[in-house]
Amino acid sequence: MSRVRTGPVLGLTAQSVLLAGLAATVGLDVAGWLAGLGYGVVTCVALQRGLRRRGVDRLGPADRVTLTRGVLVGGVTALVVTGFSGPTPLSVLVPMTAVALALDAVDGWVARRTGTASTLGARFDMEVDAFLILVLSVQVAPVVGPWVLAIGGLRYAFVAAGWLLPWMRGTLPPRFWRKVVAATQGVLLLVVAADVLARPVTAVLAAVALALLVESFGHDVGWLWWHRSFRPARAVAPTTATSAPLVPAVVALPSVSSVRPRADPVTDRQFVAHQPV
Repeated sequence: MSRVRTGPVLGLTAQSVLLAGLAATVGLDVAGWLAGLGYGVVTCVALQRGLRRRGVDRLGPADRVTLTRGVLVGGVTALVVTGFSGPTPLSVLVPMTAVALALDAVDGWVARRTGTASTLGARFDMEVDAFLILVLSVQVAPVVGPWVLAIGGLRYAFVAAGWLLPWMRGTLPPRFWRKVVAATQGVLLLVVAADVLARPVTAVLAAVALALLVESFGHDVGWLWWHRSFRPARAVAPTTATSAPLVPAVVALPSVSSVRPRADPVTDRQFVAHQPV
């Protein structure tokens, strides 16, 4: 019988409480409520599934920090969607986003400090980052232009390309610049969303963010193409009683640890997702 993990359920409960608080203070329309709750339900189900695969019942300390970030991102999502039908309360959205971005540096530190790093935690952290970037791109698109949606959509396009091109699902090596680009995206988009600078300046900041992201993705795509796996054709040779069997050569890609590498012996299904987001 499947067990209900309390961590994801508590996260969904906290998400509902946050949405209720936002509705009572700054106001949420039906679309905002549905977007926030839908995000919370998907997060809860995904975490339940991940924990079940690992065979554990509880989230680690770093995962709880990431879950807190995820709840804040759900609130940001509800505010952005509500803003489609009226002005977005930037006085609430900007601080909430800033806290979510700041906690991005906390969960990794907690994972290393407590020795509770895991592949699930790294994947969870990555997905929260990616979705926040996507939501911020949607928020600033009316100000900067629809082209800024490429910032939020590029990572998902990278993942979708992996479904069609097997070599895109390779394992990328560590790259510090990738982390720098990841942090830069959130900060620059938050500055643009705050609407405190002149429109030409915000457009330049968004263009810089997109240029950095394209460079990072382009570098990784090139690396994956250059190191794609292949099986060379085996030469046909006569066999004898004493001849050793031919073993086809296999090109092995260098392994890479995630942002928070797994510390437990359980192995999840390998995931491939571009990091910076």
